[in-house]
Amino acid sequence: MKFTDGNWLIREGFKLSTAVQAYDFMVQDQTLTASASTTPLRGRGDMINTTLLTVQFHSPLPGVIGVKLIHFAGTVDHGPNFELASGGDHAVITETEEYAELKSGDLSVRISKGAQWSVDFYRGTQRLTGSAFKSMAHVTDPNGETFMREELDLSVGELVYGLGERFTAFIKNGQIVDIWNKDGGTSSEQAYKNIPFYVTNKGYGVFVNDPGGVSFEVASEKVKKVQFSVPGESIEYFVIDGPQPKDVLDKYTQLTGKPSLPPAWSFGLWLTTSFTTDYDEATVNSFVDGMAERDLPLHVFHFDCFWMREFHWTDFKWDERVFPDPAGMLNRLKEKGLKICVWINPYIGQRSRLFEEGKKNGYLVKKPNGDVWQWNLWQPGMALVDFTNPEACEWFAGYLRELVDMGVDSFKTDFGERIPTDVVYHDGSDPVKMHNYYPYLYNKVVFEVLEEKLGKNEAALFARSATVGGQKFPVHWGGDCYADYESMAESLRGGLSLGLAGFGFWSHDIGGFENTAPVHVFKRWLAFGLLSSHSRLHGSSSYRVPWAYDDEAVDVTRFYTKLKCSLMPYLYDTAVYATEKGVPSMRAMFLEFPDDPAAETLDRQYMLGDSLLVAPVFSESGEVSYFLPEGKWTHLLNGKTVEGGKWQKEKYDFFGLPLYVRPNSILPIGANDTRPDYDFADGVKLGLYQLDEGVTVTRSVRNMKGETELLVTAVREGGKIKLTAEGAGKAFKAAVYGMGEIASVEGGTLNGEGVVEAASFTGKTELVISLK
Repeated sequence: MKFTDGNWLIREGFKLSTAVQAYDFMVQDQTLTASASTTPLRGRGDMINTTLLTVQFHSPLPGVIGVKLIHFAGTVDHGPNFELASGGDHAVITETEEYAELKSGDLSVRISKGAQWSVDFYRGTQRLTGSAFKSMAHVTDPNGETFMREELDLSVGELVYGLGERFTAFIKNGQIVDIWNKDGGTSSEQAYKNIPFYVTNKGYGVFVNDPGGVSFEVASEKVKKVQFSVPGESIEYFVIDGPQPKDVLDKYTQLTGKPSLPPAWSFGLWLTTSFTTDYDEATVNSFVDGMAERDLPLHVFHFDCFWMREFHWTDFKWDERVFPDPAGMLNRLKEKGLKICVWINPYIGQRSRLFEEGKKNGYLVKKPNGDVWQWNLWQPGMALVDFTNPEACEWFAGYLRELVDMGVDSFKTDFGERIPTDVVYHDGSDPVKMHNYYPYLYNKVVFEVLEEKLGKNEAALFARSATVGGQKFPVHWGGDCYADYESMAESLRGGLSLGLAGFGFWSHDIGGFENTAPVHVFKRWLAFGLLSSHSRLHGSSSYRVPWAYDDEAVDVTRFYTKLKCSLMPYLYDTAVYATEKGVPSMRAMFLEFPDDPAAETLDRQYMLGDSLLVAPVFSESGEVSYFLPEGKWTHLLNGKTVEGGKWQKEKYDFFGLPLYVRPNSILPIGANDTRPDYDFADGVKLGLYQLDEGVTVTRSVRNMKGETELLVTAVREGGKIKLTAEGAGKAFKAAVYGMGEIASVEGGTLNGEGVVEAASFTGKTELVISLK
């Protein structure tokens, strides 16, 4: 939201009261409070008929500093509020004649005591950003509505990323971003998952602590500043220091919540009925059996909306006309080794059996006059579950438990964006702030039912809408995309941006949701989709079984599905790291290479974990351009080595794409290429890639609880590699790539394929691999 008219003027009808001078300071309970005058205070006469802004500085966690700017303190906070952590007393507050300072870890904030108000954030002695003279402001618009505004400086070459799952340009400089969830597809500036948090290539982040409509002007009103504003009489934000971008995500998710670990089975291939297609049990079995007959590993089957009767959504009742024996059907599908997911949403149509129950018991969101809020968009007479009512949550959860008891393993939690603001909630929450916050409560209820019924680390959603903290309820997918290369690329931009808000796991509809993709688009999208954290075949009005395209599409599906299953020891280690550090499985290049300027703009490639570079092909011809950072990279599929530090241009068939292993990597490859859930450590093959002299590399191979089963360390010294493995009762193999052939091995055997084999062991084993 813009308040100024160019660099000098204020927009007509707006009034700004800006911070121009510090009046005094107070310290209490680890909080530094400054009073900022909006007019120069030259004498006592200036202290009448003026405005003071209260600015509170505090630190919830080391390396994180909060700033709360208040105009009128008498406003009532009706909620909702984000669930944030606090780490106790660690801030150090000091005052000198020139400034007051609050220090937290290596991050500090200094407030000038001089004639001009200024707030400066430092990492050590390096200034990161700041709020200058007249940047903090209370604003009144022409209609008398009030806002609080802040402007933080951007330095030369500083780039801004994140703000949720955004499909616009990856770098946000020059963009206007309104934090307001909308069901707008993937081809506009609207977003399903709006997160008021950004990170910059300078190694710090900013989180605005407001679930309502935060408006960002990212170098778009004043080109050297990020401006953000909220309606009302106060605003709070946090500056989060890295110093590396991954460190920023770690601290941000310490504050807002770490991602939960999804079950291993969820990383396999999901197939759905699609949206508006016709299906019954025979149709479903034709899909499932067709996959098996073609040797296509399938792990999850999803029933989309029409598992329930039309006009009855949501009533959690199988349509008996096409599914007369749902419990028996689910049991038969599970006997084929499948997990089951069903579609739900938080909307209750008037014909649903839940409508009268919800109306009678006060479980539905109401109008101010007490009527149930309803409209006809999506479902006739549709109402909305009031998740601020604990009894409504338990009512909704009870129906979910019945489905889990029947055999359902997961829920696709669709919608949650079209939330009205002219309503009343059970707990009195501000309906404007509830618009974005609603999906947090919705997904939390569903996720907790799955954890309760199936156990910790066995819960997985397929969620579309989210706000801050939604990363605790994985998995999320990118919403309604078109079936073309442009939507494939915009989906990737959205996923990378969401990952920069601490969301560890993300998926998208392979081949696009709207329309039916040309066969070449579908096959290219298969490689991208099966080299994402989660993988789903889903569409709108047409089936997504591969043989509906052509025979080669079947072969491509098989190739990449088996590749992903074999990569599960690596992918699950990456997943655990996401839960510990808040760093996503699919990573923007600058996260892994923050010191390489070439990585700052890359949005058509990504790192899958720390060791695999993926560059999807976005062309029918198979031509692709991508950038490899410094070092000697090894192509996973063909073994080719390429010296990095420059752009590459290549052409691939449908069974290839740029998929490179980073130098100094241990890449574990599993012994099973048909399932994502198996004993990852048993028979694992450890690929040792381009180890540099004296560099120590480690990798964990975990079990399906996320616990380390095999801890591997490798170091190259001269012509030898010392490989140390700690674990219990597991046999493994080790292969060397890019460092010459193996001459001999101590502690294991060298097979005819030039691969080291180590027998099962207990405790620690050491191999010494001598190179030719």
